[in-house]
Amino acid sequence: MDGEQEFYSIGDLARRTGMPVKTIRFYSDTGLLPPAGRSHAGYRRYDLDALARLDLVRTLRELGLGLADIRTVLDRERSIAEVAALHAEAIGAQINVLRLRRAVLRAVAKRGSDPKEINLMSKLAQLSAVERKRIIENFHDETFDGLDIHPDFAAKFRGVVPELPDDPTADQAEAWIELAELVADPGFRARVRRMAQVHNDTRKSGEHQAAYEGCARAGAQLGERSVAAVEAGVDPAGPEGQAIVTELVALFLEGHGGQDTPEFRAWLACQIEEGSDQRVDRYWRLISRINGWPPRESRHDHWDWMLAALRT
Repeated sequence: MDGEQEFYSIGDLARRTGMPVKTIRFYSDTGLLPPAGRSHAGYRRYDLDALARLDLVRTLRELGLGLADIRTVLDRERSIAEVAALHAEAIGAQINVLRLRRAVLRAVAKRGSDPKEINLMSKLAQLSAVERKRIIENFHDETFDGLDIHPDFAAKFRGVVPELPDDPTADQAEAWIELAELVADPGFRARVRRMAQVHNDTRKSGEHQAAYEGCARAGAQLGERSVAAVEAGVDPAGPEGQAIVTELVALFLEGHGGQDTPEFRAWLACQIEEGSDQRVDRYWRLISRINGWPPRESRHDHWDWMLAALRT
């Protein structure tokens, strides 16, 4: 006791707070808990303000704040509310990472991945939203760079982007990892670039421009009729299959005034083949899975049926 002011030793603070002496001494040594004075023997002494300060330090530490943030609060450089808001934001980011890790582990359990694949999956899944967006933008930029293509074609790719949610399912995480691997594949990029170039050359061709416009009009019916034919087991080379393809070719020629010739069918088959790559189909299906959209069915079977019918 010194007059009416009560002072405490580090041992007294430890007994009052239940904190280890070593921890209190560390806080004092780093300046978070400056002593109010010293005893005649030179031991540090602390007042009631120091006791209250120690309680605040312990509370903030239990909430997960670092010593640097706690110092800004104690030195009144920031209010507790400001620091709490920043810390809550940081915890939110950590939670998102943990959710992604959980989704990756579930995907690993589902796929039975080997160590190399697990490492890649973990790295891809832990990318930030900005980094994931940059991967897709890089794919678009490198694929279409230097091509004089129709804006609609590039917009189809650029306008539909994967958006992995904060709490993805194992399927969404797995789809994102597969998509990231796919768009990094030079062969896939070259394939999409080739599609863009063919699309543009066809659009500019005076000979087939009207037929190209007919392709857009016929696309929906082509899908419906060829899917139905595949499901019904119609032979593309048989009479029924040839009757269907003749109707569809007529749709492509509508407004063109051209003839349904072997040469036209060969050209049309090339256009369909250029635009029906399995990996491109997979690209769109993966984006649907990542974004939680209704499942996008593969169209490869009915394109194959149409190609077989055209080439009979």
